[in-house]
Order: sequence, then C-alpha cells, then structure tokens
Amino acid sequence: MGTSDMTTNGGLLLAEALERYGITHFYYIMGAPMLQAEKEAMRRGLRGIDVRHEQAAVMMAQSFSRVTGRVAACMAASGPGVTNLVTGAAHAKADCVPVLILGGSAPRDQSGNGVFQEDVDQLAMMTPCVKWAERVTHAHRVPEMVVRALSIATTGKPGPVYLDLPADMLSAEVDPASVRWPAYSPETRVRPGLSEDDLSAVRAEIASASRPIIVSGGGALWSGASEELRTFVETTGIPFFTTPQGRGIVPDDHPQCHLAARATAFREADLVLVLGTRMNYVSGHVSAPRFAADVRVVRIDIDPAEIASSRDLAFGAVADLKVALAQLNEGAASGNERFEAWNTHLAQVNAEKSAKAEGALASDATPVHPLRLCAEVRDFMSRDTVLCVDGQEILNYGRQSIPCFRPGYRQNSGTYGTMGVGLPLGLGAKSALPDSEVIVLHGDGSLGFNVMELDTAVRHNLPVIVVVSLNGGWTGDPEKDKPGRDLGYTRYDKLAEALGCHGELVEESAGIAGALQRAREAVRAGKPALVNVVTDWRARATTVAFTRYST
Repeated sequence: MGTSDMTTNGGLLLAEALERYGITHFYYIMGAPMLQAEKEAMRRGLRGIDVRHEQAAVMMAQSFSRVTGRVAACMAASGPGVTNLVTGAAHAKADCVPVLILGGSAPRDQSGNGVFQEDVDQLAMMTPCVKWAERVTHAHRVPEMVVRALSIATTGKPGPVYLDLPADMLSAEVDPASVRWPAYSPETRVRPGLSEDDLSAVRAEIASASRPIIVSGGGALWSGASEELRTFVETTGIPFFTTPQGRGIVPDDHPQCHLAARATAFREADLVLVLGTRMNYVSGHVSAPRFAADVRVVRIDIDPAEIASSRDLAFGAVADLKVALAQLNEGAASGNERFEAWNTHLAQVNAEKSAKAEGALASDATPVHPLRLCAEVRDFMSRDTVLCVDGQEILNYGRQSIPCFRPGYRQNSGTYGTMGVGLPLGLGAKSALPDSEVIVLHGDGSLGFNVMELDTAVRHNLPVIVVVSLNGGWTGDPEKDKPGRDLGYTRYDKLAEALGCHGELVEESAGIAGALQRAREAVRAGKPALVNVVTDWRARATTVAFTRYST
C-alpha cells in the first residue's frame, strides 16, 4: 500500500525498530508478507543476506551472535517458510543463543475462512522451539514487541525468540502518534552478583578441597566473563575444562587446561565448580560414574531453574558469571601453589594421552585417517581462525584434536547434535567478521543438508574454506553392518566449482597441505573454496556414550 507523511504501517515500523534497536544483519528468503519489511530494512542500512533454506537463516544468525555477542535476526515468509525455521530455532534454543526470529503468517482478520497458509498455527508450532514466542495483534505496537523480544532473548539464560507477524498487521495503516518507542540498549540487563554469604560459601569449599576442577561453558561466553575466568583460574590454581560451547573462553593451551586428561580429572576430583553451564549429558550430569560418588559440586548460574534442577549440590547460587567471578577475584589470596601437585598430575596424564594420539594424527595411510585431516587443519589454522565443525566422526575427531583460543570461535553441532549446521555457521561468522579467516570442517553426510549455501557464499561475497571429510556415509562403519549408512563418494568439489567456488579433490594425506593453501589463496581473491578429502570409512571416533541409542 502507499503511505503518506501522516501514516506508516506495521512492516515499515518493523524495519525501523530493527534499525533503532541495534540489529545490523538479518538472514532471510524473500516472500509475503515480509517483503516490505525486508526491503525497508535494507534501505535503512541493515545487511540482508538471502539464503537457500530458512533453517540456514537461523543458523547464520546464531553464529553471528556467538562471534559478536550481538543479536542478529532472521525472517521467513508465512507457511512453509516458517515451518522451515524449526530446526534452526530448536538448535539455537538448545545452545542458549539469542536470535530474533521473525515469521510472517496468514492474516488474522480472515482466520477460519480458508485463507492461504492458515493451515498450521505457527505460534503454537514455534513456542516449544524457542525461549519465548508471541504474535503481534496491534500494528502500532510492533516496536514494543521487538523490544520485549530482544530483552527476553538476552536476559538471564539467553535464547531465541519468535515474533509471529500476520499479514494484516504488517500492512495495517498506523498513525505515528500512536506508536511508542521504548528505551532499549543491549547493554542494559540485570547482572545479579553473589551475596557475602555466597562468597564465603564458595571460598570455604575451595579451601577445603584437595583436587578441585572448574567446568565452564556457554554462560561464560554470554556473560563476557573470559578475562574474569582466566584471572580466577590463575589466581586459584584450579585446573579447568570447558564444554564444547565454551571452548576458547580461556585458551586451550593455557597451562591449567588439560583437555586430554578430562576423564581422569572428572573421576578423581573432590570438588567441581560448575560455572555457567548445564549439568547435562555433555558433562555426565556431574555424577557417578564419570565423577566420584562423593564429589562436592558448587554451581553458579544465571538461571534459577538450573540451580533448582541440580542434584546433590554442596552449594548453588544464581548470579551473572562475570559479576560473580569479579567478586571472587577481588577477595582471592595471591599465589596458587596449593594445587600444584594436582595440576602436575593432570599435566602428565594429558601429555601421555596427547602423545599417544599423535600416532594417528601423523598417519600417512590411504584412505586418509580423519585424525590426519584434523592435524592438517590444526597446523594450517591461525589462533584467530574461526572453526565450525559438523558431522559425526569428523566432529568427534575435531573436538579431540583441534584447539581453540578465542571465545565463540569454535562452533559445532552443539547440545542438540544438529547435522547441517556447519556451512551456515561458517557463513554467519564470516558475515560478522569479514576480515577473519573462517574454516568449516564438514562431514560429507552433514554437508548435504545445506550444501546449496555455497551459492549464498558466492552471491554475498562470504569467502570461507570448507574442508570435507569424504568417508562415503553418515558415520564410520568398520563392521559394515549399518543400514542406510552408505551415501557414495559425492564430488562436492565439482558442485562447488559449478556454483562459482574453488574446488579440489584430495585422495592422499600428502596433498592436503597444498590444497588448503590453494584454498586460502582463492579466499584471499574473494572466492569461497572447498577441499574434498577422501577419508577412511572404517575410522570410528571413540567418545563418551551420550545415549544408549547412539549411532
């Protein structure tokens, strides 16, 4: 519809709200009823990146948020456009990542009359997949709803939020005088700290421990607590470990980080400080048999529900981790010699296990062992490279063998185990950090989900390096007894070339380093690159069994 100087509408208000409230990037596929909002947002200077599947739009927005700490948005047309968002939304919810998801929907003023795409209640569908969901029912309140959504996404335990935008609300004329623009800043959020009693309790637990460890996770990332955590680690001398979502919060090569000794540390620790992470399957629920039956657990988390759901805590407190650690550091005694023997023990275990792993990392076998591929990627990367890993065997091998040095710079299939995230995560990171090198280490099966986002990379000048572990199937299968496992050896390098990328096939380990260097040169020239490496179908990563029913 046309607008005069005296009126606006819901779609134009949406675009203005995104600009006013700090959104700089959104990911989308064009379609009604979102077209006007998308066009107006880009006219106002937001970068709109159109993708090839809506789930990839959510994943790209998620990655943008992880590497910048700022919320990005995604938009989808009504009907199937919104249903396609579900996997990305669920993945973001499981990983506690703030994303603003905007979905068009059928006009409510014609509800029940068989109007186009009213068949599914999108709000009901999206609600369990996000932290908060709501429908806009008054066009003049669009800015208020955007502020509410952003506030909920970033307050407490972060997560994705969904706004359902009916077509009649986006097109409805609005008198600007009726619009309220709430004050909002991403920096304005409640950051509760520890009470004096809480501080005393935590310090008492540390004082009485002989073999304490720290287990930290994504909460430290979203709190911005990297410096505070490092100071706490170095002041107390306590060994630390992170969940996959927390890698790089303190660099993996820190002398008190003993990644390969994780199992030993978990089993022998007499105190576990759980800082900003969930006590779920990833950490064995911080209970036996991965931990001692009598281990004492201290937990600090921003979410009261997490504390309430914890089993057998010695102490738990609701607090923002950045604030809590700053408080603990302020009163900490200097010197960390008390746990020197404990650190030395774990360092020895770490060194022994790492040396044992180097044999596979250096293997010259053909087909290429996935660990050799990981070693080549590890040695090729800089400390400032963003690495996104996705798949089955290559995900697990990569987690074990490739270190991370910066917060948010390691991303993977996450708590939900979502396949297909790798390439979208890489492109989201590259759109946020255009001057940074981004590498995506992908399994060949998982790449198939969103491989057409290579086209997005070309069209939007997002040159990333994609390295594919091509083992011809969904997982390692040394016994050849898994039905549906085999996919054949897809020439993703040829597909990449057809889409305008640099592509190369590698069949021997000696050729990997040169192929990676040529890929880097292509990226420097502005062209995305894909290196397709044939790997051993028999190789099966050894990991902790997360479920009785794993593949």
